[in-house]
Amino acid sequence: MDGAAIPSIRSTCPYCGVGCGVLLHPDGQGGLSVSGDPDHPANYGKLCSKGSALGETMGVETRLAAPRVFGAGATWDDALDLIASRFAQTIKDHGPDSVAFYLSGQLLTEDYYLANKLMKGFMGSANVDTNSRLCMASSVAGHKRAFGTDTVPGTYEDLDEADLIVLTGSNLAWCHPILYQRILKARETRGTKIIVIDPRRTATCDVADLHLALDPGADVALFNRLLVEIAARDAINPDFLAHTNGFDAALEAAKSDLAVPTGLSETDIKTFCDMWIDTKRVVTIYSQGVNQSTSGADKVNAILNCHLAAGRIGTPGCGPFSATGQPNAMGGREVGGLANMLACHLDLENEDHRAAVKTYWNAPAVIPDAAGLKAVDMFDAVADGRIKALWVMHTNPAVTMPAADHVRDAIENCPFVVVSDITDQTDTARIADVVLPASGWAEKDGTVTNSDRTMSRQRGVLTAFGQARPDWWHLAEVGKRMGWADAFDYAGPADIFREYAALSQIAGGFNKDFDISCLKDITDEGYDDMAPTRWPVSAAKQGGRFFADGKFFHGDGKAKLLPVTHRAPAAMPTKDAPFVLNTGRNRDQWHTMTRTALSPRLSAHLAEPYLDIHPDDATELGIAAADLIKISSHKGQSILRARITDAMRKGHVFAPIHWTGETAPSGRIDAVIAGHVDPVSGQPETKAMPVAVERFDAAWYGFAVSQKPLRPKVAYWAQARTTAGVRMELAGTTPVADWEAYARALFDLPDADVSSVIDPNRGGVRIVLSLDGKCLAALFTSRTPIAVSRDYLATTLGTAPLPILTGRPPVDQPDPGPVVCSCFNVGLNTILSAIEEQNLLSVDALGMALQAGTNCGSCKPELTDILRSVSVKEAAE
Repeated sequence: MDGAAIPSIRSTCPYCGVGCGVLLHPDGQGGLSVSGDPDHPANYGKLCSKGSALGETMGVETRLAAPRVFGAGATWDDALDLIASRFAQTIKDHGPDSVAFYLSGQLLTEDYYLANKLMKGFMGSANVDTNSRLCMASSVAGHKRAFGTDTVPGTYEDLDEADLIVLTGSNLAWCHPILYQRILKARETRGTKIIVIDPRRTATCDVADLHLALDPGADVALFNRLLVEIAARDAINPDFLAHTNGFDAALEAAKSDLAVPTGLSETDIKTFCDMWIDTKRVVTIYSQGVNQSTSGADKVNAILNCHLAAGRIGTPGCGPFSATGQPNAMGGREVGGLANMLACHLDLENEDHRAAVKTYWNAPAVIPDAAGLKAVDMFDAVADGRIKALWVMHTNPAVTMPAADHVRDAIENCPFVVVSDITDQTDTARIADVVLPASGWAEKDGTVTNSDRTMSRQRGVLTAFGQARPDWWHLAEVGKRMGWADAFDYAGPADIFREYAALSQIAGGFNKDFDISCLKDITDEGYDDMAPTRWPVSAAKQGGRFFADGKFFHGDGKAKLLPVTHRAPAAMPTKDAPFVLNTGRNRDQWHTMTRTALSPRLSAHLAEPYLDIHPDDATELGIAAADLIKISSHKGQSILRARITDAMRKGHVFAPIHWTGETAPSGRIDAVIAGHVDPVSGQPETKAMPVAVERFDAAWYGFAVSQKPLRPKVAYWAQARTTAGVRMELAGTTPVADWEAYARALFDLPDADVSSVIDPNRGGVRIVLSLDGKCLAALFTSRTPIAVSRDYLATTLGTAPLPILTGRPPVDQPDPGPVVCSCFNVGLNTILSAIEEQNLLSVDALGMALQAGTNCGSCKPELTDILRSVSVKEAAE
């Protein structure tokens, strides 16, 4: 086939829970390009900035090629034998609850299933939890309490058919851009109204008909107010309510919340209730702003109560909808990947369910009859010595867990820690005893389930790097070595899928929603060709919505409305910690950036950790734009760049979650967060942490570019990839006597030629290190936050050194400015020039001229702000 085109392969994006279909186009040299799959029902060909850049993240420079044991290379046999023997010995010496697995929504369903089977069925412990605990456990708890099982009632088609969409605790424009675009299309074609409930003004608010900037934690009080109004205005659906229990108690509880302050005006609350009650087709989308709370489960049930009371569930354009954060958070829920669940939505506490699963697995161990340790408790148990052997898969708890410093220290001091990952360059992998190289996305095969229950295939099209092997194989090999060869004898993921589908038939026999038993005899070829399929896939039901028929999964077949009342966040502001910290995601980054940080254009939009703060607060604290800010709590501290914006409420600050010890050690924001959890779901509160905020005064501030990554020993540094190397922000607390010597040491270039301009009186330093007339690195420092053209300097590596000393592009070279549209790499200065020169007056006009905003659309709110600022400036002139 020399010269013949390599056919594209259908797969699924590995980022958020939207589950977009992608087409993989291998280049035949180990790389690939990625485009949207026009036939996938989740996205119909659209991709966000992250999905569009997937082909740029396939580099192998950070990949782990072979197993590592105690810091040295090892064979697979040696590594797997060690894991099996240490886990077996730990269980023998200290019992099954002395071991634990901590999993990830990055795992494929087949991997997740085997981890659950190995721990709960064969090791005999329920200590298997997942980072999905941090994002959607409250939704699971709310579903189970209301419906009897963890059922997502609706589908993505409901977003197309709704007349009102309420987004609460969800910055959909940045975190689920393809769903956001779907909503915008509904707004354009059918006039769908949009309400956004969020303490801060986010990009999602750009098109909102109503933005409710409620107090953090006041969601229950707001939806209880709605429930009271539903009852008062005879908007209850009595026929549907006959299929429920608990309405009277729920209504009485709601009435007790009428006097609870929400931070909203009576006018806004009335408008919200009017819009919700007077619109028959309503979808309420909720996400981390609801879930990540010490009252997260109650918030979910307050939302569900309203939909159940009005009968607005399970029919086109109606229902509550949980937008999940990770690509396979749903798959993890389905296989029992949480410490309080069994596979196929069976219940760990139910004796009949346990017996059925034990028999089906032919499991030697007694399946635990109570929940294992959930994430926060699990790492507390690691810290105090109860957990003595820990296996972490595809996640980075030393960064992402609340009280991250405490968790990092706990992992480091645990007697035996295994990490399975694609790299050993994460905060967690660096302190593990054994690191196993895992197959990466586009190398491995399996299934994932998205937010509306659609199962899609991830397909491997690239040869696994080095000795990397799929995660199911890691688990199966350890299971075999622990003495359970027959139970873990699989030829591939299709074998595991068939076993899992057959188990779901048993679940269906227990009146559980998750039943894909029609797939239990799927052939290898059928599995390879499997199209996106929404569960259930059973003789009784094929896909579709749930609950329009009034049939639920409690023992009596009815739903339950829960009596819930407002509870304030676990910790409230004090004199010593007067600010409320909210955390969340960036538009162009994913979790701890193991993948997205490899893409220069994704790193160019917001290249360092930042803190959004209201202008009045900044003025009172003496903080100017681009200053560094230290935030602290009783758990830890972080140093971040100031972004002054009236999108924040006074007294509130916001920071993104993505930076790590690899990219910005002092920007690890979860070091500041306490481990307060919801008592029902075990999900930690990360949206309402009291903190102190102050300006961070450094002796000097700097910006650097380098052909190779750096790990400087300074108070603050943040590093981002460029097309030619890295760019870096720095700040030091110790004055530097010899800047040229410092630069040589910083860049490890002792023999390079140096060109410099140093002004000792003003503290300005400009140094370029070169060899053979080509720039290898450059450093710019000042006593105040450094003002240079960063995006221009990021392109200068490998060019002549002297022009770089100005820190500005030559007059004949346009400076695109900071990236605004990551999909098409369009910078701010390019946009401003186009507005001025072509008299562009709308976002659509900018799209026509520059392509900005025409792919995923998540930069459109920023484009709107740019147009608005230009209009304001022109009016002032």
